[in-house]
Amino acid sequence: MELYIRIKDGQPFEHPIIGDNFRQAFPDVDVNNLPAEFARFERIERPVLGVYEVMESEAPTYELIDGVYKDVWRTRAMTLEEKTAKQQAVITAFNSCEQASNWSAWNLDEATCVMVPPISRPEPDQAKLNEGIRTFWCGAENNWKDSPVRPEGENKFDFIAWEWVAV
Repeated sequence: MELYIRIKDGQPFEHPIIGDNFRQAFPDVDVNNLPAEFARFERIERPVLGVYEVMESEAPTYELIDGVYKDVWRTRAMTLEEKTAKQQAVITAFNSCEQASNWSAWNLDEATCVMVPPISRPEPDQAKLNEGIRTFWCGAENNWKDSPVRPEGENKFDFIAWEWVAV
């Protein structure tokens, strides 16, 4: 996308302008030979944060890089306190789920900040899926176990009784 930004007192002023709008607003400005009060602008996408990163600001700053003004997003690593709070929030949310006792053997994977089972989930078996059989974690056996076929209508699975219950 073609963008330009106005420069006032050596600093970017307001927000970038789309090329067509810029030419309409400033018909006398040659975009191939911009005067000092205008500059090209390049939009930079907001970065995808790592598990333990935070944005320093919700909005980017506009900075001159290699002769072009660009969005600059600043991120930082979480502090130990922030990291611990995030991990605790995941654990608390997990433990507050209905029938959470079924997953009591699961632990927090600190690298991903996700609760994981002690045994990896088996690959889906398409034949079983076609029959309506699902594989769930069975806390009583601390392993993956196939469910009975889900009956018609509104149901939820009771992990303690290991059966579908009408809702």
